[in-house]
Amino acid sequence: MTSPVKLYVYDLSNGLAKQLSQQLTGRQIDGIWHTSVVVFGKEVFYGQGINITAPGRSHHGSPLQVLDMGETSLDEGTFNEYLDEMRDHYTADKYHLLEFNCNSFTNDCIGFLTGGSIPGYIKDLPTDFLSTPFGAALRPTIDAMYRRPTPGPIPSQAPAAASPDLASSLLQAVAARAQSDISTVSPGAGLGATQTLAAPIHPSTNPASFNSLLKSHRAVVAFFTSATCPPCRMIEPTFERLAEEKGLTSSGHGRGAAFTKIDLGVGMSGSIAQEWGVRATPTFIFYLDGKKTSEMKGADTNELRTQVDLLLFQAFPPHPHTSISTPAIKAISLDPILFTQVPPLDTVLNKQNSFIDACTPWSAGESQAQAKVVLTSKVVPFLKARFAANKSATTDPVAKANSATLVSWAQTTSTLTQVLPVESIFPLVDMWRLAVLDQDVGQFLATLASSAKEQHPIFAFTAKAQAALNDGSAAAKSRGYILTVLRLLANAFCSKSLALLLLSDGLRGGMTSVAVASLLHQDASVRTAAASLAFNAAAYLQKERVQKVQSGSLLDGESENEDWEVEMVSAIVEALDREKENEEVGMW
Repeated sequence: MTSPVKLYVYDLSNGLAKQLSQQLTGRQIDGIWHTSVVVFGKEVFYGQGINITAPGRSHHGSPLQVLDMGETSLDEGTFNEYLDEMRDHYTADKYHLLEFNCNSFTNDCIGFLTGGSIPGYIKDLPTDFLSTPFGAALRPTIDAMYRRPTPGPIPSQAPAAASPDLASSLLQAVAARAQSDISTVSPGAGLGATQTLAAPIHPSTNPASFNSLLKSHRAVVAFFTSATCPPCRMIEPTFERLAEEKGLTSSGHGRGAAFTKIDLGVGMSGSIAQEWGVRATPTFIFYLDGKKTSEMKGADTNELRTQVDLLLFQAFPPHPHTSISTPAIKAISLDPILFTQVPPLDTVLNKQNSFIDACTPWSAGESQAQAKVVLTSKVVPFLKARFAANKSATTDPVAKANSATLVSWAQTTSTLTQVLPVESIFPLVDMWRLAVLDQDVGQFLATLASSAKEQHPIFAFTAKAQAALNDGSAAAKSRGYILTVLRLLANAFCSKSLALLLLSDGLRGGMTSVAVASLLHQDASVRTAAASLAFNAAAYLQKERVQKVQSGSLLDGESENEDWEVEMVSAIVEALDREKENEEVGMW
């Protein structure tokens, strides 16, 4: 036995839309449609949750139209069970005049009862309205009605061509009639469903509401889930946090994404999943301008955050250039160029000790013997243990830098840079060049910069390199020292804390002087090391910018260290113009 299914259609504007739509929107809109389903002798609709009345006895009065939607072979008990299930999803706080409304509910019900859907002119009305300049201008006002945490006046943002008072009054009347389950609403009274902040996630329970969401939002993140999926429950809190952080309710300036949750066991959500080829949960699909850009399966929270940031970056690039497709440039690795070769450490030590012995008279506070003991008994043993060639990367523990060793090494370095000529300390620089590849050493040097700058090896080495480059007569003798210092500075970029130190006001000037002069050096190996240092600095800054752009913290037109960047670029351009000898230099 079958039962007839009717669709009652009401005009929430009471004829005002038909009279004023052409004037306000430039398009004829015959009504602001509210619908309800009439079956089994009762009228069912969504407003303050799911409501049931006798047909034609709701606060909407008599329907403007009654449409025949066919017949259902389901019994009343099955329909009641369906409604009980839907009550958990169609709650008052989720109601939204454009995104999740009475027509979303009736479309689900019609689909469940008959397999059909409500007429297109009804379910597509929000998209049609928002496509007009007037509708687009009123979008923030409508959103505010469903997202404010406490009762209050609805902000009016109607376009200047229309009356703000008229627009606000019309909106208030439409919203009140849509959600109220009583026959009258006091003017200016807060709407019941807006007394608490609605979640920033739009449920989608049928293809019509989902497609409307895709059409009305630039960026959409869809979460396909199910009640029986444990991984879905694991990642759902992350999805909710992202919706709060990067959704339309909090991002401001229209730069957020619409986050929608599609529970495959609710309404016609299975049809959405089928349309987009979703066969497993959790699945996340990311849409830009209504088109699928990427898909993610599984409960990887880091990947989800990365994909959301990427979507927002594509949808709202901070500068027009960032929207240009540059696959070749994006494929370039931003990992630093490092000089990791481990020299024969005993040979390096003997060379440095011979330079110490040859230095007479010795005027520093630390004796020559003390300096040699630090290097022989502390520094070289640490480097041998830390960078042993035959050490297993998986089974052998990494040797840790002892703080006492590093402190005494820094003090000895301060002494040696004061008493030895520039051509006699490159073995010492080479030891540090290797050591800064260790993150603990990098952290130590970053901390030392704020507490004992006068004993800081990098400050001392950079200052002596500047002096050597400025002294033309010492160019030949200082070549090995300058080359090793450049490699040390390049290696420092493997540590974020050291990279920040090199780019800080205290050291950036010295590093820049050394890099710029070395880019024009007569020796090709020096130029190659300088080019590597310049690349590492540029790559580090680019990584920082990309992260800022993706997080939305880099403002339009914002630039860091503009004068310094111009100086570096000018030096690189001149170096490239001069480079005739070494192809490797030009490649960097």
